[in-house]
Amino acid sequence: MEFIEAKTILQRASHGDEWFGIDYNMNLYKGCCHKCIYCDSRSNCYQVEDFDRVRAKKDEIEILNQELKSKRKKGVIGIGAMSDTYNPFEKQYEITKKALELISYYKFGVSIETKSNLIVRDIDIFKEINRKADVILKFTITSADDNLAKKIEPGVCASSERLEAMKLLSKQGLFVGTLLTPIIPFITDSEENIKKIIKLSYENGAKFVFSMGGVTLRENQRDYFYEQLDKIFPKVKEKYIKNYGNNYLCYPLNKNLSKIFKEECEKYGLLYKMNDIIKAYKKDTKHGEQLKFI
Repeated sequence: MEFIEAKTILQRASHGDEWFGIDYNMNLYKGCCHKCIYCDSRSNCYQVEDFDRVRAKKDEIEILNQELKSKRKKGVIGIGAMSDTYNPFEKQYEITKKALELISYYKFGVSIETKSNLIVRDIDIFKEINRKADVILKFTITSADDNLAKKIEPGVCASSERLEAMKLLSKQGLFVGTLLTPIIPFITDSEENIKKIIKLSYENGAKFVFSMGGVTLRENQRDYFYEQLDKIFPKVKEKYIKNYGNNYLCYPLNKNLSKIFKEECEKYGLLYKMNDIIKAYKKDTKHGEQLKFI
């Protein structure tokens, strides 16, 4: 794996209250090998060249140590927004594990989003952090069907394996839940899929299910998405062109999904509003406005 230069690791979160109440952002890897057909991080605006190639940062644990030591304000560190921190290289290099140990030592909280069951390796560290600060762990699950998930997320473990990891973390008293995002029109936007993901989340110990609704398309991401649609879902690209044109946000045409989503979450007692999720996992905080589902 290539190691690239880095001056800083931590960045202040500009809209943290709108995304699970995080105070800092941190991406320990650059690029991602999950090959999810819908990934927004592939967009040109993020300026990640050769996005499918994973790179780490030179001396990043030493840099992170100095940054955490110098911070006057403790807070929750968000990990995994741009690149899944539990990629296959993490097994060998354990960069995320070392970073979590520092986060625990300096008594910061952590908010992680992932599609990997490798996260269970660090259960003991999460429990240690949770005794001193706030912890929230999120699994992205877009399809309840493992076969469909493998088509749209070919580089990650099956949805069922993510749910099993969720159950293990939940049983250890950690605050876990599902990111049902994106909902991909014409592919994962069936009422059956939405209901099943929410039910499975509940059965595997989730405290919440959060969704922003549809898929985002822009710049390079749109080209890649359409290329994959032509390979995997013939004629679906034409539906996007017809119904969405060059729209950035492409929501499911079935407007009833929003109602179904809320009713199913309430049925199982799962949180689904951003404010409520933040209040539930944080001990003391101010909260921003809830993100809209559809």
